[in-house]
Amino acid sequence: MVSRIIRRLAQAILTVYVVVTLTFGMIRLMPGGPMDYLRGQLIQSTGGQVSTQQINQLVEAYTNVNPDQPLWSQYADYVIETASGDFGRSIVYNDPVSQILAQALPWTLLLMVTSLFLMFIIGVGLGAVMAYNEGERVDLSGTLVGILLNSIPYYVAAILLVYVLGYQLEWFPTGGRMTQSTVVGFNYPFIAGVFHHAALPIVSLVITGFGGWALSMRGNSIRILGEDYLRVAELRGLPSRRISLWYVGRNAILPMYTGLLINIGFIFGGSVILEQIFRYPGVGYYLYTSIGARDYPLMMGGFLVITITVAIGVFIADVTYGYIDPRAGGEGNESY
Repeated sequence: MVSRIIRRLAQAILTVYVVVTLTFGMIRLMPGGPMDYLRGQLIQSTGGQVSTQQINQLVEAYTNVNPDQPLWSQYADYVIETASGDFGRSIVYNDPVSQILAQALPWTLLLMVTSLFLMFIIGVGLGAVMAYNEGERVDLSGTLVGILLNSIPYYVAAILLVYVLGYQLEWFPTGGRMTQSTVVGFNYPFIAGVFHHAALPIVSLVITGFGGWALSMRGNSIRILGEDYLRVAELRGLPSRRISLWYVGRNAILPMYTGLLINIGFIFGGSVILEQIFRYPGVGYYLYTSIGARDYPLMMGGFLVITITVAIGVFIADVTYGYIDPRAGGEGNESY
């Protein structure tokens, strides 16, 4: 098990390292890329009154790459600075990228983790009910609703919600992360304001996402209901509640566990459009802004944060799955 964890950790670190290397290539080697664009911006903003050396020093401050050094030295410095959490300086906001993303990350995590948790809980509950009522009206209606909602893009639901509930009925705010007049802290007005602002983004993700989890849970449960060990459990006289929870429910959820943790990382990609629609200043909001403004340091910093999140999600899923499902925990059971 220890060697398995070490291998998974090495794979996660290697993934992040490859992405960091690719971002360095984009910064330094792409013709007309961030280096040339930033150099042109600095020359224009200073009216051409500064020397090339001063321009290169400014470029290094923003991108962590000094054009005066050899390529290998630039690469080594960039990797070391990035590993220490220094992603450069934002061109638009003129603040350290790590500072901007550190302030935005908790808000994005609030949206995405809450949405994924609600999607999973609602989907698992509905899928279990559908499976135990296979072929009946509850099953057919739930399947239809699940397929219909799962086919609607989350951003379409987001636009409809913000238009109807935000602009027309004015029940929810249409932008921001919290009520400005409240005092930040563990108090009811602040917490209520935070969730009031986050409600529409969360709802737009949940109503378009729980259907897929419900259909997966239904399919897994129906497959398990036909297993021989359930008949043995019934013949032993075990209570139906225990059979449904520990035999059916647990085994049906196991295949979905890995997808749950992996989705924590992948839904960060969805935050780019979602946070822009609701003007919710999270990681996705700043990433979208950086793309429009060609703020390359902020863009690549946001991209790295999303990559690291995906790598962490996959790593946790790989490491913990063996504890949750002992059948997959042995070294000899691995097929890769």
